[in-house]
Amino acid sequence: MNFHLLHPRDQIVATMERVYGRNMTTTSGGNISLLDETGDVWITPARVDKGALRRSDIVCIHPDGTRDGVHPPSSENPFHLSIYKARPEIRAIIHAHPGALVSFSICSKVPETRLFPEPWHVCGKVGFAPYAVPGSQELGEKIAAEFASASKPFCVMLENHGVVVGGHDLADAFKRFETLEFVAQTEIYAHQLGGVSILTEEQIKLSTKPRNLLPERQPRPPTSRGKELRKEICDFVHRAYEHGLMTSTEGTFSARIDGDAFMITPAFVDRRELALEDIVIIRDGERPENKQPSRAVKLHQAIYRAHPEINAIANAMPLHASAFTVSTFPLDTRTIPESYLFLKDVRTIPFEHLFSDCAEVASLVTPANPIALLRHNGVLIAGRTVLDAFDRLEVLEATAKAIIQSRALGPITPMSDEVIRDLLAAFPNV
Repeated sequence: MNFHLLHPRDQIVATMERVYGRNMTTTSGGNISLLDETGDVWITPARVDKGALRRSDIVCIHPDGTRDGVHPPSSENPFHLSIYKARPEIRAIIHAHPGALVSFSICSKVPETRLFPEPWHVCGKVGFAPYAVPGSQELGEKIAAEFASASKPFCVMLENHGVVVGGHDLADAFKRFETLEFVAQTEIYAHQLGGVSILTEEQIKLSTKPRNLLPERQPRPPTSRGKELRKEICDFVHRAYEHGLMTSTEGTFSARIDGDAFMITPAFVDRRELALEDIVIIRDGERPENKQPSRAVKLHQAIYRAHPEINAIANAMPLHASAFTVSTFPLDTRTIPESYLFLKDVRTIPFEHLFSDCAEVASLVTPANPIALLRHNGVLIAGRTVLDAFDRLEVLEATAKAIIQSRALGPITPMSDEVIRDLLAAFPNV
């Protein structure tokens, strides 16, 4: 589905379904608007259930101030109109009260987007607008002033009132909104682990270096095995997104077809909307014409070449595990038998290695140690099959979540070396 071909009413309904479905707003909270090519502003209505929004509920505000719709527009419409006037390049706005961003809002703080490269590139520096009464002209002026300030933010925290995010279109605004909430959640969990580190300017510059440049080739006809792997990858990427293991902008999955051929998810495609035809086949280091693979393609290629036993790889941003990548607190897998058997000893790979030496990273991710934390870059998982890699990803996130939650109870009691030896003897093939 091409989201941009949908009518503004349908774009807003689909986006609100996504926001509400991911628990980033409540039945009564939040509003979304879109400025179309005629100057009309389409906006969610006041006092209508956000979990059951219909296209007929959407209100149209014309440039002359007249309105069409069966409901009054959101009471927050003044600040939407003020933002569009202050920043003509903004064509869509999302305001809501997602949990982590509200936590920052009520503490008069802004999330640190330099935890990972993608949030910095997607969201940039976050602005802050002082409190004013919701729906008031004063609030609209304060928010518009922050959007129009010298830093020209696309994301603005509202004191005691959540967040407002703008975009060049509604898909762009949602991408920023979701990414900012992910960063806020990650930062909170990292603080619970004892501290947070951020990327330096040099590291941010390093992350912009091209990493997926491969020569092109003529595509080959699809095979039965290739078709099966395409479906597996799409199914597990969709599941990873729904379970919060990937975001719309972050996450890569690949699977070996045979020898030096593998398929991988593309760059710049919303993970929730990933389709079979989006998958990119890499054969002998070449990509099909006009296909753009994930930026992690050369890393995956290096791992497949180094380890014939590995047949599937995932890069992901699971919320709790990612918190460990921006903290110095160790992720100890000796928690329960399943965690150690599936994850073994998890290594941490320095941020710079991902941009300088794929062979070195490939030497660290092996069948014997299939999991790695990537500093400021999520996690890397290898498996014998796509299912095996996904299973390890879920176990890793569950383990990380349990450790973070245990911090409120006291120190964990890891399994002893003797218990680990007994486990490995009892389950030698896991």
